[in-house]
Order: sequence, then structure tokens, then C-alpha cells
Amino acid sequence: MDHSGHGMTMDLPPFTLGRGLEWSADPFFLIGCLVALGLYGWGVVRLARRGDSWQVGRTLSFVIGVLTVMLVMCTKLNDYGMVMFSVHMVQHMVISMLSPILLLMGAPITLALRAMPVAQRGTKGPRELLLMLLHSRYMRIITHPAFTIPLFIASLYALYFSPLFDFLMGSKVGHIGMMVHFLAVGLVFFWPIMGVDPGPHRPGYVMRMLELFAGMPFHAFFGIALMMASGPMVGTYMHPPASLGIDALADQTAAGGIAWAFSEVPSVLVLLALLFQWKKSEDRQARRKDRAADRDGDQELAAYNAYLASLNTRGQ
Repeated sequence: MDHSGHGMTMDLPPFTLGRGLEWSADPFFLIGCLVALGLYGWGVVRLARRGDSWQVGRTLSFVIGVLTVMLVMCTKLNDYGMVMFSVHMVQHMVISMLSPILLLMGAPITLALRAMPVAQRGTKGPRELLLMLLHSRYMRIITHPAFTIPLFIASLYALYFSPLFDFLMGSKVGHIGMMVHFLAVGLVFFWPIMGVDPGPHRPGYVMRMLELFAGMPFHAFFGIALMMASGPMVGTYMHPPASLGIDALADQTAAGGIAWAFSEVPSVLVLLALLFQWKKSEDRQARRKDRAADRDGDQELAAYNAYLASLNTRGQ
């Protein structure tokens, strides 16, 4: 049954979440997810054998992040996302906003730098090449807010409100490329904001919050635009399969509601993470000052008290 106007055919049974979550793996994403889990596991095992510790919470966060990608791309959910705008929007929101946050909280770059061996002098191994990439001009550009915020916004409006979306949905390669783009955009947008892994840009906590809230409202506006539309706006989903028994406009309205509501979830998660990091940073600085005071016998406080005493003497 033609569902997008491109000649692609797919006749699906009525959508039920319980029965729909059967394995319908996209080989590209399935292999990518398994490789990511394998490499991360190798890094954790290597650190453990060396006697170094690695936070269990980071490992859990990364694994859950990979599983969210597998959920939306390697199950029957992906098939329904090809014919239902609302399901596709769930895929988009998860893979571009939730998955990147969970993956970044797993600190994969930090793990790689700690796990990979240092190359011999005069040679460059994988660790040195990764460091060169992190400090390259290319990375400084693609992780700068002047690039990431417009890209984050354009991934919504320039894609869905132009013929580009229908073109990409017309082939399997185009669909995979679009989903990879969503994931990559989410990673480069949230990377400097999360500040867990080293990177070219490490703004202060206030600036990170401003960057976060600079991009999030546009998701809400995008969702409202879909909800207020008087007719279907995306050609791919104008004629859903009759077997689904859904109305295209109602499905688009649901997709808009998902985009609107979902913009709040990652904002809260990232904001809580930033506040937690900020508190830990302040605690570390306080402990550092206390240790410095213990080493020098609190000379700074003694000097300040002597200064106050001299002012008191002058006054008398």
C-alpha cells in the first residue's frame, strides 16, 4: 500500500504497542549499537584490570542510552514510524534529545582517553588521534553555540516544512541518514552543555543553562505549529494505511503534542545534571581552599585579622 507518494509499500496491522514491539532491526543501527556497547565494555574492563575505578552510574547511563536508540530504530516501532507521524515524532524526540543526553552522561570520550594505551614516543596511536580531533578547528566549529543552536533549530523547521523530509523518507538510505543526523545533532548540541567529557568549549554553568534554554523553546513552537495546522503538512503522512484506521490530521496533531511535551523532559534532566555538577564543583573548591589553609596555617586569615587590628589601632 502506497503511504508516502514515493512508491514505498507497507501494509501494517492496527497499531498496538504491546504487539508492535517485535524485533524489526535496522541492520545499520543494530550493528552500530552493538559496536558501541562492545567498545564501551572493553574500556570498562580494561580500566578494571588495571585497577582503576569507573563509576557504575556512567556505565548504566551509556547502556540505557544505547538501548533507547535500539528501541526506536531496531524494533517494530521503526516500521510504524514510517507511516505514522506521531510514532516518527517519538523516534525523533528520543534519538535527538533523550539518547544523546544519556550517552553523554556515560562519558565515552573520557573512558576512551583513559582506556586507550599511550603511543610510543614519536608515533601517534588512536589516543593521540582522538586528542588531535578534540582540539581541532573542526571540533571547535561544530561544537560552538553559534553553530549548534541554529543547527538544532533548523533540523526541525528546515526539514519538516520543506520537500527534503519527503525526499529522505522515500528511501531506506535517506531514512537512515536522517536518523543519524538527528542523533549527531543532539550529541553536538548537548556535549558542551553537559560538560562531562572534555571538549573544545567548556562554558560556565550559567552559560550552559542559557545555551540549553536558547534551543528548547523552538521545539515547543514547532509542536504548536503542527497542532494548530488546519491540514496535513508533511506529504509522507498525508495518506496513512487504511489498516491503521487513523486520521492524518489527528495523527499530526498528536505528533505536535509529542514534540511540545517532550521538549520539557530533556530540559529538566539537563538542568538537574548541571545543578548537581555545579554543587560538586563548589564543594571541590571549598575542600581545596580548606586543604590550602591547613597547609599554610591559614596565613590568609591571620593576615586579614592583622590588617583589621592595624585599622583599629589607627582609629584609636
